[in-house]
Amino acid sequence: MAERDPSLYGSPGVIDRVLDDSTTWFVVGLGNNPDRDAFGIARLLQSRGKRIVPIYPRAETVHGEQGFATIAEAVAAVGVPDVVDMFVRSDRVGSFVDEAIAAGAGAVWLQLGVIDEAAARRAVDAGLDVVMDNCPAIVWGRR
Repeated sequence: MAERDPSLYGSPGVIDRVLDDSTTWFVVGLGNNPDRDAFGIARLLQSRGKRIVPIYPRAETVHGEQGFATIAEAVAAVGVPDVVDMFVRSDRVGSFVDEAIAAGAGAVWLQLGVIDEAAARRAVDAGLDVVMDNCPAIVWGRR
């Protein structure tokens, strides 16, 4: 089995930087369904002092934060995100990574099971920090 490229999956230093030095997290796939992982992780992010901005087609308000249908709409309203956190299927995540790059995000975080190495490479090449196939709750649980 080939070794994972830490620039695509997030070295410990990159993960620490993304968690410690970020404030605004756009959460792609965050709607008002408490049974979805995005709902719980967004609440955890808030408890850690992060501002969450839901990105969901219905633009629902979640955890008291106004949602937006697209990353571009959210950028126009609230500014550039530090992190764009992705709760979408691997076969759909590439376009959201490209939107995060275009938005000037500092990092992209692809949740557990969300893997698109080509999209992650585009983000690294554009200067973004990348964490892929990982979860902030798990990382914080180990700290």
